[in-house]
Amino acid sequence: MNDFDAIVIGAGNAGLSAATTLQRAGARTLLVERHNVPGGCATSFRRGRYEFEVALHQLSGVGLEGQAFSLRGLFDSLGVGDELEFVQEHDLYRFKVPGQVDVTLPADRVAAIETLEEAFPGNRSRVEKFLDLVSNVTILQIAAMRGTSPEQIDPVLFRYALRPSKDVLDEHFDDPGLKAALGVYWTYLGQPPSKLAFQDLALTLFAYLEFKPWHIRGGSQAMSTAILDSFLAAGGQVRFNTAVSAILTEGGRVLGVRLDDGAEVIAPDVVSNASLPITYGMLESMDVPAAVRDDLATRRIGVSGFALHMGLDATPAELGFTTSTTFVNLDTDDDRIHASWHSLEPARGICVSSYDVAPIGFAPAGATHVSLMTLQYAHAWDGVPPSDYHRAKFAYAQTLLDVVEHVAPGIREAIEEVDVATPRTMARYLGHPGGAIYGYDQDRTEGWLFRDSERRPHVPGLHLAGSWAGMGGFQPTLEAGARVARRLMRRKESVR
Repeated sequence: MNDFDAIVIGAGNAGLSAATTLQRAGARTLLVERHNVPGGCATSFRRGRYEFEVALHQLSGVGLEGQAFSLRGLFDSLGVGDELEFVQEHDLYRFKVPGQVDVTLPADRVAAIETLEEAFPGNRSRVEKFLDLVSNVTILQIAAMRGTSPEQIDPVLFRYALRPSKDVLDEHFDDPGLKAALGVYWTYLGQPPSKLAFQDLALTLFAYLEFKPWHIRGGSQAMSTAILDSFLAAGGQVRFNTAVSAILTEGGRVLGVRLDDGAEVIAPDVVSNASLPITYGMLESMDVPAAVRDDLATRRIGVSGFALHMGLDATPAELGFTTSTTFVNLDTDDDRIHASWHSLEPARGICVSSYDVAPIGFAPAGATHVSLMTLQYAHAWDGVPPSDYHRAKFAYAQTLLDVVEHVAPGIREAIEEVDVATPRTMARYLGHPGGAIYGYDQDRTEGWLFRDSERRPHVPGLHLAGSWAGMGGFQPTLEAGARVARRLMRRKESVR
């Protein structure tokens, strides 16, 4: 007899949503997590008077009450819809290039168009045309992903979806500042516009414009904890401080897992929220299928990140923060910014999250929690010896502070608590190769048109969920875990 109907490896976003979906659907599920808390990137930690949000900058897809196709429906299906308090950001972001651009984009199409026309006069019709294209490509892409036949898809999708975002921006605009302001979400995807498929930039911009950017009261840890509680309330079992050392197989299909204490747990289905190299590397008693080896050989480990978390003894207004999210770039050369991620040269662009413009409850009265982040590849740190690591990471953190000074002059004087994370930190806590936060490099070859890791893991009984099998980010991984679990349950029902 099986110990469980399913085992889920990893309690990150996709692991939590997969485990909870399975358990609430009646499948006896074990969730195994190597750390002592749920969440993966969706967590927080304390320093002095402050709680620090680890990774959530803006949650997309939440939408307004009653809005169709939003994350609220997923949260309801997970049993946590009434447990979470969402905090809306009314601006998408402030974008600043010192001496060139300083524009705050409202999270509303009409207001955004008005703002951009004021900042870049004479471009109203171009912005309207561009945002129409963003909407059309996104809606058509979703229709295609849901199985609509090519004959029924407007050809505009085929003309624009896989074009580099830079080409599409160049087609619509001449002003480099306007192009940079509309394309800055590329840093959420880890690829510069010259490499990023337009369908990915369009989907991201559409999601935030139509469904607004949000935070969660209590941070992403509140979300992770609520989902775990729902899983446990439905009868699920969890093992923290426990790693899976092997995925057991027999006759070419999954049999269960072996835990790091040597215990073997039997189940016909295993859902992995771990990276693909680690997942397939844990297979025991069978070779990795040739199709998987060939696929993984063509993929590149994606970008990690460098984060500076600060507890500041001043209010957002006193510091100069007017929006929850601010992007500060030293120039409009996105390829130059991307190239800098491969080295320890001073940061050229950062994302600033001020969690108390719309408070989520992490800082005491009169203070604020601010996070500065730049993406960075792990190999940038390969030449730093252990004896020099701490000096190097705090020296690099100073370069992020130099950049943020352009919107918050004097911020250093307000620092009360600080914590610094490098790609090595990401690798240690996430267990991901290269500390990658989005899985593989999200270039055009990584899209759903060319990769099908989630639907075809090639090993019967093994199911893949999360950023390594699809798109990275909070909304995509939450949705992926639930989607994989629902597909698994349909298969179980079909063989009964």
